[in-house]
This record gives sequence, C-alpha cells and structure tokens, in this order.
Amino acid sequence: MRIAGSIVIAAVVAALAGCGAGADTAAPVVTVTAPAPVVTVTAPAPVEKSPEPIEQDDKEPPPAPTEEKEEAAEKKVLPDVVGMNLQEGQDTMQAAGFYILNDKDATGQNRFQVYDRNWVVTRQTPAAGRKVTVDTLITLYAKKIGE
Repeated sequence: MRIAGSIVIAAVVAALAGCGAGADTAAPVVTVTAPAPVVTVTAPAPVEKSPEPIEQDDKEPPPAPTEEKEEAAEKKVLPDVVGMNLQEGQDTMQAAGFYILNDKDATGQNRFQVYDRNWVVTRQTPAAGRKVTVDTLITLYAKKIGE
C-alpha cells in the first residue's frame, strides 16, 4: 500500500512540475497522508482443564509415601584458626569438614581479601571449640598482616 501511495505522489509531483515549465508561479504543494495500519492483538482464551475421570477398579490404592526423617547434619568441633593467615585458616576449616565459610575485614573497612595469605585471622564466629553442625556458616575476621 505504501509503494502504490508513493507512486501516486511521484506521478502527481511529476505532472505538476511538467505543467508549470516556464511559468512564474510556484507549483502547488500537495500533501498526501496514508492512514496508519491498525493492529489488533487478542489474548488467547484461557483453557480450562477438565477433571480427570475417576476410575472405579478393584485395585488397591497406591501405598502412602514413606516419610523419611531428614538426617541431621553431622556435628563437629570447630578448630581454632585465630592467628593463622586467612588461607591457612580456610584450609584448616575445610579439612575439619566445614565448607560454608565467610571472611570479613576485621578493621571494619570492608576491604576484600584478594590475597588470603596477606591477612591474619583475628576472630572467628562461632568460637573455636564449640560443637556445631557442618552446615553452619563460619565467619573468619581478618586484617592485613602488620596492621
């Protein structure tokens, strides 16, 4: 539709330009507007699911699911890593079975411990010697060596 409109406009302009050759009057301005295309969007109708038919059989009902008690996480004694460099402290915790570890800047400056061997553990939570589950979050607070 746009191509046909463009051709009509070009023909009208060419005809008007040809008519006025040598005349002192300006050719009239012709404005052609095409209607914007109409787009209709419809949402699909919701599909209702019919209930499943109930079968009447002499079959036995399926067995009820067995309820298994969740196994409690194993408890272990937390090793003392205060005074170790951060890398050694993390390795010690993992060797003892604790893998959920977090480390924080003990000075409160929120610096990242990029090279763990340059940091010394000053405190740990929970405290060393406590018997906790292996899925407990262990936080090691460290500061740069020499601070």
